[in-house]
Amino acid sequence: MIGIIDYGMGNLFSVSKALERIGIPYIISESPEELNNTKGVILPGVGAFKDAMARLREKELDQFIHQYVDSGRPLLGICLGMQLLFEESEENGQFQGLGLLKGRIIRIPDRDADGGRLKVPHMGWNKLHFHQEAPVLEGIEDGYVYFVHSYYADGVGEQALLASAEYGVHVPAVVGQGNVSGMQFHPEKSSATGMQLLTNFAKAMERSEDML
Repeated sequence: MIGIIDYGMGNLFSVSKALERIGIPYIISESPEELNNTKGVILPGVGAFKDAMARLREKELDQFIHQYVDSGRPLLGICLGMQLLFEESEENGQFQGLGLLKGRIIRIPDRDADGGRLKVPHMGWNKLHFHQEAPVLEGIEDGYVYFVHSYYADGVGEQALLASAEYGVHVPAVVGQGNVSGMQFHPEKSSATGMQLLTNFAKAMERSEDML
């Protein structure tokens, strides 16, 4: 069973409905005790980085997430949830993240390298460019996924960068290191490609259970 972390800033409905479509049981909870009974957890997120981290700390879910990752079970961050996995963000100031992955969250520039104007937030479908093979990307070919964001991860380590997209800058789209992974886009809104990505996460969850 997958746990969806409810800290008051997540797209819980769309994520849960996507899991239902692919037949994966789940719970939605803000309780560390309940979430600790799952085989994998998803950290969704919409809104501002500062507010999200404050909510996680208020509910002591930041501590739970670290303990959960230390247990060897998989964690998937989606959209803002992926950004929270990194060390810090410059959104509306400078704020510390969960620090599970190296890098910082910065704003998408208003113009590309050639001076062309970029609409921010970035909203729409973009193609994934794969940097290395990973279980979470199994079965994905020429995948297009749906983005809604104004900030992106900068300084991501080469080993953690699994796939990127182009939007005036190289946007890390799928990241992963050990049992921690993240997707800047919304897999639950990304048609068949997104469903395959969520299915792959569920398979990783089962593999980790076998190893525990």
